[in-house]
Amino acid sequence: MPIKSILSTKTLHKDYKALLTKANIPVTEYNAITIDYVDFDSEMIVENAIITSQNAAKAVIDNKVVIRNCFCVGEKTMAFLEEHGQNVSKMKLYAVDLANYIVKYHKNDMFTFFCGNLRQDALPDALQKNNIDLKEIIVYKTTPTPQKIEGEFDAILFYSPSGVASYLSENSITNQVAFCIGTTTASALQEHTKNIVIPSSPTIENLLQSVVKYSKKS
Repeated sequence: MPIKSILSTKTLHKDYKALLTKANIPVTEYNAITIDYVDFDSEMIVENAIITSQNAAKAVIDNKVVIRNCFCVGEKTMAFLEEHGQNVSKMKLYAVDLANYIVKYHKNDMFTFFCGNLRQDALPDALQKNNIDLKEIIVYKTTPTPQKIEGEFDAILFYSPSGVASYLSENSITNQVAFCIGTTTASALQEHTKNIVIPSSPTIENLLQSVVKYSKKS
């Protein structure tokens, strides 16, 4: 059946919401998590930086960290870094793919990983397993903001594993379609539902386009 109502676990920019409005799909929004930037020693020169989120990218840019080479996850993150004059040596869509690339081609290099307090384990674990020198610096904090959501929805949009955990702490998933921005987020839902849709590329725009496409096919 067509999707008639959506719950988004992140407040969407008006340009993104317009994609749903054009398709006549109403959306209810709330922020399942909040992001707060933290102070860190930015007086450094980093030869090889690993940046896996736009939040981390914003933190290093705002703090004017000097970086020679960026290894990043996500097209939007790469675009943001390059827009601010950073040299992106390699971009992958997922952290595990970036880890595999670094292990294969940069095994003897040193890396600094700018991340949040709830970062996923896959990348640092892979590098440490292969004895690659890795320093982690926490530059932002993710805090769950659980809410009991009233109402019925045909679909729920998820953007991160921490957002999934926050939502599930007060709510459940029954027969709704779970649209997840990427495979890492989807993996956090595997024990709760198999009714999961993942876009071909992990961006918010692609996620919303997959909603519209799914609704038209139903």
